[in-house]
Amino acid sequence: MQNSAWKKHKTSPLLLMAPKTPQQLMQVAGHAGDFRVGDYGTMLKKFCEREQQCYLRLMKDALRPFVPAYHGVVQQDEEDYNMMDNLLNNFSTPAVMDCKMGSRTYLEEELLVARERPQPRHDMYEKMVAVDPEVPTAQERAQQAVLKTRYMQWRETLSSTSTLGFRIEGFQKSSGECHTNFKRTKSRDQVTEAFDSFVESNTHIVWGYLRWLKQLRQVLETSDFFRAHEVVGSSLLFVHDWTGRTGVWMIDFAKTAALPSHITVDHRSPWVEGNREDGYLWGLDNLIDTLANMLPRT
Repeated sequence: MQNSAWKKHKTSPLLLMAPKTPQQLMQVAGHAGDFRVGDYGTMLKKFCEREQQCYLRLMKDALRPFVPAYHGVVQQDEEDYNMMDNLLNNFSTPAVMDCKMGSRTYLEEELLVARERPQPRHDMYEKMVAVDPEVPTAQERAQQAVLKTRYMQWRETLSSTSTLGFRIEGFQKSSGECHTNFKRTKSRDQVTEAFDSFVESNTHIVWGYLRWLKQLRQVLETSDFFRAHEVVGSSLLFVHDWTGRTGVWMIDFAKTAALPSHITVDHRSPWVEGNREDGYLWGLDNLIDTLANMLPRT
């Protein structure tokens, strides 16, 4: 296994096997090609050493029920993959949603690298001007390129990452109807509207998700793993089906980094460079409030 493998890995895809059709892949958000169908109800995700270390620790942590079970590293076609349970196995024609958690999706070390070895990106400049041609600076216009961290920080100001500490990456309904255009979904009302569409106004499903999220928050506040890590770029995977079954799991740990022993975070305080705060619990609090406000008043 090469350490360079995880450095090349692009995090946060939602690419999952539909359990009734094992050769079919359903992608809601992220990068194609990082996943493969595994044997015996498993899925294979392109190897990332940092993610592997997280899963090994999580298998011994109070958070274990809230992450896919991890089964080690396997090799296919000379590529290494982390093998884990396919979370859709127990659902019938599931609907799935990816919510990116936290107040930022870049690591502090990425900012340092960008300053020390700046690599302006033309592709990200094109994405930026496609959304708002007035955003690039004069220098960026001259270069026709922007730094990755500049693009990521700007993108987060457009979405509910900056206002609520989470954002919807995409969702697919059980019918196959797919929605991924949430770059400008920023206000609580806009997020509520998207969630209502995802659950198709089914309050029973909302109740199910709310129970999962409240249990997750309770466990996060006691978890040794969570206390000792900066959790960036991680998502919550929401799954439900027509039977009313629901599930919420933490996924994507390629950017989750162990904290130095002298640094403590509460996962709710605003991020200032150097304090390593990720805003995960702030986002989870807002997510819980958003879903609770979708339920009828009693």
